[in-house]
Amino acid sequence: MSYPHQIYLPASSEFIALCQSQVSLLTQGLGATWSAVYLTERLAEGTETKLIPVLVYPSQSTIWQRARSLTRLPTMYGRSPRLLAASPEVAPVATVTQEWQEQYTDGQQQIVLPLIHEEMVVGLLVTARSDREWNEGETAHIEKIARTLAIACLLDRERTWYQQQFESSQKMRSLERNRLDDLLHQLRNPLTTLRTFGKLLLKRLLPGDRNQKVAQGILQESERLQELLAQFEESLPKESPILNAAPNNNSGQFLLPGNSLSLEPVAIREVLDPFLPGAEEIAKDRGIDFLVQIDGNLPKVKANGKALREVLSNLIDNALKYTDYGGIVEIEARDELSNWQSIVIRDTGYGIPLADQPRIFHRHYRGIQASGNISGSGLGLAIAKELLEQMQGKIELISPNGVRKVGLGSTFIIWLKTMTVK
Repeated sequence: MSYPHQIYLPASSEFIALCQSQVSLLTQGLGATWSAVYLTERLAEGTETKLIPVLVYPSQSTIWQRARSLTRLPTMYGRSPRLLAASPEVAPVATVTQEWQEQYTDGQQQIVLPLIHEEMVVGLLVTARSDREWNEGETAHIEKIARTLAIACLLDRERTWYQQQFESSQKMRSLERNRLDDLLHQLRNPLTTLRTFGKLLLKRLLPGDRNQKVAQGILQESERLQELLAQFEESLPKESPILNAAPNNNSGQFLLPGNSLSLEPVAIREVLDPFLPGAEEIAKDRGIDFLVQIDGNLPKVKANGKALREVLSNLIDNALKYTDYGGIVEIEARDELSNWQSIVIRDTGYGIPLADQPRIFHRHYRGIQASGNISGSGLGLAIAKELLEQMQGKIELISPNGVRKVGLGSTFIIWLKTMTVK
């Protein structure tokens, strides 16, 4: 890990204000006509220290241009102070070469002081005047100013460095929290399906059937897992405003083995077939008509099979969850005359208000449904969108869909690129 003193970190406004006050002392109290404060940038092994001007007085463009041309520490008694392990043999007031003096001070009476604290060079203070030489008392006063600036610079770099470390840690915490939330969400859906299957199995078994205990065990254990999951979620700390303000990291990739999303030709029917019977049983149990229309000659799409299954599972689960008894959920995939293939998930449920639609794909956003009696994490649509974007696809929302007269309804259309252009 790099230590803050080894890195050039941008000077804060507070440090620049301190530099301005110290330069004012040089100008008003000691009659300096030209002053500059430089900071050292990171020193690589075997290279010279670079200097970056942070304050120059007076601030005319010609003076700034001259200040910028100073890119290295001047030679002091034949040696150059290093960023680390500055030699105690180097005098605090630098004697510089005639060439350097002519280039940077126009022949004025100048003083060059490295900003050193605890044998560490962090910058340079240069001041000059043309009417007289500096006396011993004035030089001592300038040395105090240089020491003040050196200490302030080190404190400023430490504060900036620790702030950057804190922000990096917060971003990492936010990313890890997103991963955990996604994992909990992905566990919740299969557990709900398993619990529904257990109920359906019990209904279909005749009294006295020896398999009843097995079905009851499946139901009881699935309910126990749901309770444990709910308890674990309640025990998680609420996210702080700082975490909520962190960038919205794509976390859908963590749902897949290897944390990578490889794309290949995928047959939509092969992805849908394994879980359509289960969705149909859930719909039947809830009194919902479940309609599936998938053409048999669909082209393969550019996708990841596991990721596409997660997308469809989330969308179908939402459609069933938010559709009342007597409603309809439709899955449709027809052959398209283009290089894009669509998969449509349509329902006659509550619909999504126009006011909620701009944020409906944001993580943890549930809109009006957050005040309803249907539980949810607000992650399903966000995960679906993230995974589709990683597959170079897209998702479209239409609500109300106006297709059926039962409820407002929502339609989600998934678009994926086909492997061959028709």
